[in-house]
Amino acid sequence: MSTSYIGRFAPSPTGPLHMGSLLAALASFLDARSQQGKWLIRIEDLDPPREQAGATDSILSSLEAHGLLHDDEICFQSQRHERYLEVLEQLLELDAIFPCQCSRQELAANRGIHNGRCHVGEVKLQSPGWAWRAAIRAINLQFEDGLKGIQEQALAEEVGDFVLLRKDGLFAYQLAVVVDDIDFNVSHIVRGEDLLSSTARQIYLYELLNCTAAKYFHLPLILNTQGQKLSKQNHAPAIQSSQASENIYHCLQLLGQNPKAELKGAPCKELIQWGIDNWNLENIPGKLPEPAS
Repeated sequence: MSTSYIGRFAPSPTGPLHMGSLLAALASFLDARSQQGKWLIRIEDLDPPREQAGATDSILSSLEAHGLLHDDEICFQSQRHERYLEVLEQLLELDAIFPCQCSRQELAANRGIHNGRCHVGEVKLQSPGWAWRAAIRAINLQFEDGLKGIQEQALAEEVGDFVLLRKDGLFAYQLAVVVDDIDFNVSHIVRGEDLLSSTARQIYLYELLNCTAAKYFHLPLILNTQGQKLSKQNHAPAIQSSQASENIYHCLQLLGQNPKAELKGAPCKELIQWGIDNWNLENIPGKLPEPAS
């Protein structure tokens, strides 16, 4: 197994896996295994109020039932708060973050975008009621996505000074995901295109921390009959482990891999091995077919 390729799947425990999350998990797994790479699982349990009891066990059980077996120990973001705080202190020393008490109502006039430092006195990290934001310089950040091609985002104008530590004391996704990917040497990130708009922010943090960014590949999304992406918020149905073979075959089809008809009903292990042997990123469609109403 090669350690030059390390991929990962990083679900949030806000509910069971649905078909959209299985599609992302399978694609990241196949891409890693086709290059003799490692595949890690990270549970992004940063936001306790949104978590669902038993969701972590359900997610891990579903992945195992579908033949998606991870390497190394599972990373739980809830156990890495000290590390995130350490990186925030590093960014503070670089004068790359600042404290903020602006409300959503105050930012509404500027489309919710924060631009420019708040004028406040000395505030310590983790002071109650204070958020900490990345200080964005007026730059256009360009990167190449492995599936979507060249992407560019004007961070200051389109995103602004984004939050790294929330007012409620919870660490923001943008910070935690980059710190974890750096610490676990993640080299390739295969995920849904709903996260494409976050990528420039994450690469910006890589650059602040003087680290080389991972390579990104953003997959088309499965939509529901209303044209919305499948998500727990939209009540996407949970995948059934009793239909694991059917689910894997369907995902291979959606990913444009064209599995042979005789593979229908085959054990997941056989389907996945076929997927590894025949994996081709270039076959992934730009958009998935919309479901019938």
